[in-house]
Amino acid sequence: MNKEEILEKDKIDDRTEETTPKETVEETAEISEEEEQAEEPKEETLEQKLEKAEALAKENYDKWLRQLAEFENFRKRTNSEKMGMYNNGVRDTVEKMLPILDNFERAVNMSEDKESSTYKGVEMILKQFTEVLKSIGVEEIPAEGEPFDPNVHAAVMHIDDESCDDNVIVEVFQKGYRHGDKVIRPSMVKVAN
Repeated sequence: MNKEEILEKDKIDDRTEETTPKETVEETAEISEEEEQAEEPKEETLEQKLEKAEALAKENYDKWLRQLAEFENFRKRTNSEKMGMYNNGVRDTVEKMLPILDNFERAVNMSEDKESSTYKGVEMILKQFTEVLKSIGVEEIPAEGEPFDPNVHAAVMHIDDESCDDNVIVEVFQKGYRHGDKVIRPSMVKVAN
């Protein structure tokens, strides 16, 4: 390095020192102290910790109660849907089997020889069939002699009969059945006017 280069370097160093005043250095030192203080976590008091823990416990308890209520509603809805599907299945199946029951009743009513083994066998099948229907909750809708109810009876004929009260069923053409409160098949009846 020659003399000129050394002098040039000293000038640059002098300029650098002039551009960095003491105030800037002090401000930088203050800022770094504040940053250090901000980074240090403030010590929470036991009361603050307890309040936070209680708030968290209450929030978790509320969430638990909501989940429990949602589960109960889901369980009830699922059971209700399951029972509805079961009842619909019973009704659909019984509705398809009712013509068979009607034929067994006709066979028993039309048989002339009540002592024959065929008659007794058909009668036993009919009795067993009706017992199975009762066991699953299917019952016959009362009709003959009852007042006409359009919800459970289907009037296919009307007669003028002064010996009977108005709107009373005088004859049943086809028995009606219900499962619980729902009608599987209405009774087909003749009604007196």
